[in-house]
Amino acid sequence: MSAVVVIGSGFAGLWAALGAARRLDELAIPAGTVDITVLSAQPFHDIRVRNYEADLAPCRIPLADLLDPAGVAHVAAEVTGIDTAARTVTASGGVTYAYDRLVLASGSRVVKPALPGLREFAFDVDTYDGALALRDHLRGLADGAPTAAAGTVVVVGAGLTGIEVACELPNRLRRLFAASGVDPRVVLLDRGRIGSDMGASARPVIAEALSANGVQTRAGVGVAAIDEAGVSLTSGERLAAATVVWCAGMRASPLTEQLPATRDALGRVPVDDCLRVVGVPGVFAAGDVAAARMDDDHLSVMSCQHGRPMGRYAGYNVISDLFGQPLLPLRIPWYVTVLDLGPAGAVYTEGWDRVVVSSGARAKDAKRTINTRRIYPPLTGNRADLLAAAAPELQSRP
Repeated sequence: MSAVVVIGSGFAGLWAALGAARRLDELAIPAGTVDITVLSAQPFHDIRVRNYEADLAPCRIPLADLLDPAGVAHVAAEVTGIDTAARTVTASGGVTYAYDRLVLASGSRVVKPALPGLREFAFDVDTYDGALALRDHLRGLADGAPTAAAGTVVVVGAGLTGIEVACELPNRLRRLFAASGVDPRVVLLDRGRIGSDMGASARPVIAEALSANGVQTRAGVGVAAIDEAGVSLTSGERLAAATVVWCAGMRASPLTEQLPATRDALGRVPVDDCLRVVGVPGVFAAGDVAAARMDDDHLSVMSCQHGRPMGRYAGYNVISDLFGQPLLPLRIPWYVTVLDLGPAGAVYTEGWDRVVVSSGARAKDAKRTINTRRIYPPLTGNRADLLAAAAPELQSRP
């Protein structure tokens, strides 16, 4: 029996596994010929991009509901090592899994530098568990002493995640502190410009939305230290706050360091148009760990917009490669960004220059469709539905 191992169960990992199962069906490979196994720390597919929202109930889907119908195995284990020479993967407990083909789709994580108090006192929405911890922390503050600091949240990092978190928080805090008389305060800060990732066209829309939502901003300033009572800034200013949410940058999973490949500034490995890791036989990569060319001038970004199709194509290609069949190159000719701005709506941009094409309620409708429908796998538990959704095809713009 041949073995295909997929590391990760996020947007890229899930679709790589289902895409591989689909390709086996397409090639009419007899059952029992290839074993597909997903290794990931949690037995869930998490809709990670929704972790900024208040209601986390729809954000976690049991992997058994998605993989079992497709005949894909899952092992809840933390991968600790990859030996590309021996073609083995080592997981927690020292268990080793041999592979004939490997798909690395272990995602990314928030960057946490060696900053005093960051790991001890700051929260993040990088994971489902992290978002739950933030939710429980805020509820605890609302039940405690009604102080100004208790109702103050400092959000560090004004990229896409930081903006979405900051825009969501004021109303959330108002509901939590409604009976206490505390006037909630949300401060969004960044070493650079607020919303710099979104380009010149979108920044005025974002600034107006932040103001309308009651979010205060600090640009051109960083964090010097964090403690349980607040944040000390590089400007010398002190912000009293019982909550700090860290959203300052992402980096690829450190498992990329296990591959004998170059890595870019984000820790990603280079892949060819068919998602094969350059210079590493038998290994594919998809999602946030991979730097894939989307067109002649642009590489993939760490987003579900790119991670999902990369996973589908990697799944198709890993099986095709195993059986000596032609591989499919992936190129995506369009790029959009839809940024949630809380009660102020959203902003929808097109192109790599992120030119605004809609904002407010209209863009919010598109964001809701993306967050609640477009990025979800079929939840019917039906094998045919799951494999159909795993086809290596590009969706149209949302």
